[in-house]
Amino acid sequence: MSFSVMLQQLSTGMIKSIEIFALTLIFSLPLGLLISFGRMSKYKVISTIFKIYISLMRGTPLMLQLLVVYFGPYYLFGIKDMGRSYRFVAIILGFALNYAAYFAEIYRSGIESMPIGQYEAAKLLGYNKRQTFTKIILPQVIKRILPSVTNEVITLVKDTSLAFALAYSEMFSIAKQIAASKTTFTPFVVAAVFYYIFNLIVAVIMERVEKKLSYYQ
Repeated sequence: MSFSVMLQQLSTGMIKSIEIFALTLIFSLPLGLLISFGRMSKYKVISTIFKIYISLMRGTPLMLQLLVVYFGPYYLFGIKDMGRSYRFVAIILGFALNYAAYFAEIYRSGIESMPIGQYEAAKLLGYNKRQTFTKIILPQVIKRILPSVTNEVITLVKDTSLAFALAYSEMFSIAKQIAASKTTFTPFVVAAVFYYIFNLIVAVIMERVEKKLSYYQ
């Protein structure tokens, strides 16, 4: 296999890794916010349920969670055929549920760090609870939590390789297949370069967002 062919195959796998990355963020970021609301609920039963959920998602390996999501319909409900597309659906579902738990705790820490005076001032100005949160609290929370979110996003780039647990041909899986068939370490080196560039791009974008949101610029 020539280097150009290998590069083309790894590029195809990289596109699939980017798909996992993008869809995970699209679903996990808003889901994490909803989970954080449940975690902060004044009703003990609701907050306990979400606290247990977050604990399970953060306390068990992502690879195990992917396997549970993929094989769960068969072992729990006896469904033998979920369709060929379910493999990818299971990957996105598993990633989104896992990362939503991490984002939920990040959101919660940001929301709870806001001074009570912010809410009182908004009330005096005639804002209702929804307006207070969306127009005053959330913009400040986003700025505060952005460094923590950036760390999770960078981790997600590397975690996309865990999709190999469900035999999904993302970049790391393809690199392993090529390395095994050609007995060469080169595919892993190329894959590492791809991951590094991907992470570098993400880091630069997040840094620019942080600077744009800085109050001191």
